[in-house]
Amino acid sequence: MDAKAKGPRWWHGATLYQIYVRSWRDSDSDGYGDLAGVIAGLDYLRWLGVDGIWLSPTMPSPDQDWGYDVSDYLGVHPELGTLADMDKLIAEAGQRGIKIVLDLVPNHTSGAHAWFTDARSGRDAAHRGYYVWADPVDGAPPNNWRDALGASAWTLDDASGQYYLHNFLPGQPDLNWWDPRVHEEFHEIIRFWFDRGVAGFRIDVAHGLYKDAQLRDNPPLVGGGRLDGGFGLRPVYSSHRPETHGVYRDWQKVADGYSPQRLLLGETWMGDLGMMASYYGQNDELDLAFNFPFVFAEFEADALAGVVDETLAKLPVGASPVWMASNHDLSRFPTRWGGGDERKARLALLMLATLPGTTTFYYGDEIAMTDVAVPMELRRDHMTPGVAEGVGRDAGRTPMQWDASPSAGFAAEGVTTWLPFGDNAARNVAAQREDPGSTLRLCRDLLALRRSAFGGQVAAYERLPAPPGVWSYRSGPLLVTANFTGHPVSLPRPPGEVLLTTVTTGTGAQPSTTLGSWQGLVTRRN
Repeated sequence: MDAKAKGPRWWHGATLYQIYVRSWRDSDSDGYGDLAGVIAGLDYLRWLGVDGIWLSPTMPSPDQDWGYDVSDYLGVHPELGTLADMDKLIAEAGQRGIKIVLDLVPNHTSGAHAWFTDARSGRDAAHRGYYVWADPVDGAPPNNWRDALGASAWTLDDASGQYYLHNFLPGQPDLNWWDPRVHEEFHEIIRFWFDRGVAGFRIDVAHGLYKDAQLRDNPPLVGGGRLDGGFGLRPVYSSHRPETHGVYRDWQKVADGYSPQRLLLGETWMGDLGMMASYYGQNDELDLAFNFPFVFAEFEADALAGVVDETLAKLPVGASPVWMASNHDLSRFPTRWGGGDERKARLALLMLATLPGTTTFYYGDEIAMTDVAVPMELRRDHMTPGVAEGVGRDAGRTPMQWDASPSAGFAAEGVTTWLPFGDNAARNVAAQREDPGSTLRLCRDLLALRRSAFGGQVAAYERLPAPPGVWSYRSGPLLVTANFTGHPVSLPRPPGEVLLTTVTTGTGAQPSTTLGSWQGLVTRRN
């Protein structure tokens, strides 16, 4: 892979760290994390070795979808802080060599946004065209599109007699990107934040902006999995429209006008890696596109390596892949992949830290935080109602486990937190920071190794022959060997000088021809 087509970018070889702000640290004893809490954690993140922070939504919102229903794109949610707090965060993070990436939601707004309030006031309203409206067809919704809960994606506005589109909750009306004024609004929005020093955006539902102009029915979903559609339909007309690519070409021109260049990172929910790669364009659209086939691959050598091979083959020359295993919408990987087995969590961290391109950690990954079984009466997520206990997005959004105190170090003692936290006595930052053999210390060593080996570049990658169940690859100057089986395996040859293993964090160890179950090691290639 040639990484020189567009020149180095700050995210090449970098580590991004996603903070779900409400669950990071509570500075004012209201039970919710906030921007001041993020600022308080910056020294920890510098110690850990991250290059950038991706913040979950920080803009004002009625929180039907916890910030992914934006009511003002140019502000900060009052429960999280102020614009002054955001400016301080950007400045203080910059002093520590850490960049700030915001979550941007261009597919839809909140129903409480001033644009939609005006749009509902009548068919002739100034902002009516900002949203997708349609007349009933035989007294029913205009087509068969379904929202994220499986209901019709259309809600009737009784006052005007038309339906409006919402691919998610009814309180999240979809914007109409066929209207040039929507483009103009978002040009102002991205410039507003870039001018304040924001280093880029993670773009929510990046594949969904344009909808079919004719509002045709989605076809049946035949075969395929969760990334290919849902509720029996393949969303070829309600998302994935070719016109969306033009939006990112326009935004890339804006991002190129800043120094250092701003990052455009897309949530590209799709199972086709070729389609995912298309959102890079010719290195003139998204800079990074999240790889969900990797996320949902089985925790097996061939499955994961196969996704990596295909991804690198399909990206344009010079493009950077981006890898992640957990985020705010998913089960945490120590649970989903590892089943709570610490060996598997450590192996996953080694893999994430040594693959070429950009890697992304979710808060708590570094201590192998697992999903928390949130009781039904304490659920906060409206997008996953009624799912079984221990399932749903709340399970992966619980407060950061900073220490073993009754409040987990997240809030002052006696404060009721917005979600319950997990077993912080068994797993927390403070204890692991003091333990040289902990998962946290392993993660820190991995990120230090990553920075020294990959910083500023997209490393060359080559998969190497290995025994069944073992994934061996060269990544830049590193040779990685990972045993994805429950039994020891014999290596065909001594791997060279050991730089790091998932069993110990020491360096300079003598190589072994046997790799333990769920063990990985990194050596210096000869």
